[in-house]
Amino acid sequence: MRLLLMSDTHLPKRAKKLPEPLLDEIPRADVVVHAGDWVDTDTLDLLESRSRRLLAVYGNNDGPALRGRLPEVARAELGGLRFGVVHETGPAQGREKRCAERFPDLDVLVFGHSHIPWDTTAPTGLRLLNPGSPTDRRRQPHCTCMTAAVGDGRLSEVALHRLPPR
Repeated sequence: MRLLLMSDTHLPKRAKKLPEPLLDEIPRADVVVHAGDWVDTDTLDLLESRSRRLLAVYGNNDGPALRGRLPEVARAELGGLRFGVVHETGPAQGREKRCAERFPDLDVLVFGHSHIPWDTTAPTGLRLLNPGSPTDRRRQPHCTCMTAAVGDGRLSEVALHRLPPR
């Protein structure tokens, strides 16, 4: 099962549209994961219409229309692993311990908010992934997204992809 991970799209404030390489990946993914801060419902409509399956949450910049359609935390079993998605996880310092305590029933947690790509594993085995932002790199050198494969209870081929500037 192929996954496409993204977060913090912030459309149309940070960019007018999603980067073409990201849009090209959507039909290749079995599951598209979005960890919040959409800002507009048009992007949600677009991903819902193009994705085989969408696993998504709202973020702190998402208003009532998005909060009415998306949960704060999403969970799904994918390829034998228990996934969770949430927008905010707090400061980087202590993140692994804090998330492992908050989500003891997960194998993988996808999060956003910082726009900083992240890939670590807590001592409990919880894998933490932040794909960065495809439209707003902030202090990062590039806009980014992630892809991964999951099957037989294993997460593999986790890759961070550079995207063209907006």
